[in-house]
Amino acid sequence: MTKILLTGGSGFIAAHILEQLLARGHSVVTTVRSEDKAQRIRDAHKDLDASRLEVAIVPDIARVDAFDEVVKTPGLEAVLHTASPFHFKWTDAQKELIDPAVVGTTAILKALKRDAPGVKRVVVTSSFASVIDEAKTEDPNTTFTEEFWNPVTVEDIGRSPATAYRASKKLAEKAAWDFVKDEKPGFDLVTLTPPLVLGPVVHHFADLNSINTSNERVVDLVKGKWKDAVAPTGAAYLWIDVRDLALSHILALEKPEAGGKRLFTTAGWFSNAEIAKVVRKNFPELGDRLPAEGTKGGELPPKDKVYGYDNSATEKILGIKWKRLEESITDLVKDIKGFGI
Repeated sequence: MTKILLTGGSGFIAAHILEQLLARGHSVVTTVRSEDKAQRIRDAHKDLDASRLEVAIVPDIARVDAFDEVVKTPGLEAVLHTASPFHFKWTDAQKELIDPAVVGTTAILKALKRDAPGVKRVVVTSSFASVIDEAKTEDPNTTFTEEFWNPVTVEDIGRSPATAYRASKKLAEKAAWDFVKDEKPGFDLVTLTPPLVLGPVVHHFADLNSINTSNERVVDLVKGKWKDAVAPTGAAYLWIDVRDLALSHILALEKPEAGGKRLFTTAGWFSNAEIAKVVRKNFPELGDRLPAEGTKGGELPPKDKVYGYDNSATEKILGIKWKRLEESITDLVKDIKGFGI
């Protein structure tokens, strides 16, 4: 049993990580941004021995001293750093997106080096956004792997919300690797670069309007917004189930051979057209809201119009059998239906 610091514990991905960590016998110190979120986590684990779960408040992860106190928790041996913004709704990308991502990552690494000598591994949640080059998404001669970095710079952030997000993820991840290279702390680093994350929700959300960003497309589908035309899938075309991603974080922490590695965690191709097909098949009662079979839109491009990918190195390390899209979407829609749809 290991004592682990998990940042951003009320988030979509981290909430699944928390449940799996506790199920595997680990003790967890997790951070959230408000007392309200902290109390929800405590209430959800009332039957757990108090020594196995502590919740700390970190209101602003962009502060350079954000994690200074929590890293002093006695007995910490590893850190899973998931706290970072994922949304396209801001007025100042530098202040609201880039700074929280970069400062939040470097601040916790500095604090760990200074005040947490027992920590031997740090796992950071990055994103496929730090990998993918938007200029090559239609190039079949490009194969994205763990070695790729997107070419976006700070100067590009005004181009589009998606470009700004890619910049934030790349800059934060690069800053983490640079810190370990330059500062030589007593811990090693693992980063994960998942693409679109789908699947059921275990964290609290008030209503469907506040569901996590990556699952919004499925909410739109079951609300009837795709009835006449399936929405475009986007440029990524790769996905992973949130439960597999949570397990990937834990295995990245537990497996010695993961140390110093950048992991490309994906279950493979998906499309909005395929999501619509899954929901039509498994939820016929929603039929009047769903696009009929044959409705155009949301398809994968032909193979000569899309990039390739290879995450075999990651699969060799983690040894995970990825969940199928049908299971992921079916479990998610069951959650969505709980809100009366």
